[in-house]
Amino acid sequence: MSYDFLYEVNDGVATLTFNRPDVLNALTFEVYAQFRDLLEDLRYDNSVKVLVLTGAGKGFCSGGDVHDIIGELLKRDVKGHLDFTRMTGAVVQNMRLLDKPIIAALNGTTAGAGAVIALASDLRIASEKAKFAFLFTKVGLTGADMGAAYLLPRVIGQGRALELLLLGDNVDAATAERYGLVNRVVPHDETLSTAQAWAKRLAEGPTAAISLTKRLVNNEWNMDLVSALEAEAQAQALMLMGEDHRIFYEAFKEKAKPKFVGR
Repeated sequence: MSYDFLYEVNDGVATLTFNRPDVLNALTFEVYAQFRDLLEDLRYDNSVKVLVLTGAGKGFCSGGDVHDIIGELLKRDVKGHLDFTRMTGAVVQNMRLLDKPIIAALNGTTAGAGAVIALASDLRIASEKAKFAFLFTKVGLTGADMGAAYLLPRVIGQGRALELLLLGDNVDAATAERYGLVNRVVPHDETLSTAQAWAKRLAEGPTAAISLTKRLVNNEWNMDLVSALEAEAQAQALMLMGEDHRIFYEAFKEKAKPKFVGR
């Protein structure tokens, strides 16, 4: 299939590169729709174990294209606007429903919808040159966009989330790491290679257990403790009977490295 971004798969790791570097990889209607649909397809693509997101050039993603999206939306009625906002929300929904880890390699400007896409990823590796901005209020829109008001407080706490969503200010990489918005800040030239190294580790690991871990972390956000404990008990019982756990045990006895098969 032809995409308006770069996409390749190697050894179980898919890499998607937003590829409009002249506009800091601003999103178009087509990119949103293609990304949404690819995420849905990846749920059933057994050749992909991990997804890495990054951007070409100096930016990860600067959000929606001012001319291609904002200018066009101003011509639409309420239904047209709602069709668009539901589509962008579906991108985040599909990211969270994908039972495979998503790693964002944030190589530069990460703003607006780009910041939410990074937020909706499971792990975030940031270049020392990266800058973040949830800038929706600065353009007269609510900071509660694409699930940002749901996700951001859970990642960095409500106080910090309100600071970023209300003010829309730029946050440098060091501050983002201090807030807990990113997992690591690395030298600029090591951003993608670090993300790829993490992805390789995950792809070679017990992928069934990794997928179930992501699912439970998502599901338990809205559970009480007793429900969470029971969900984890049932999930762990399944994993204890799984082939990967037996592979670990046999390798441990032989003092060898386990070769997991994802079952």
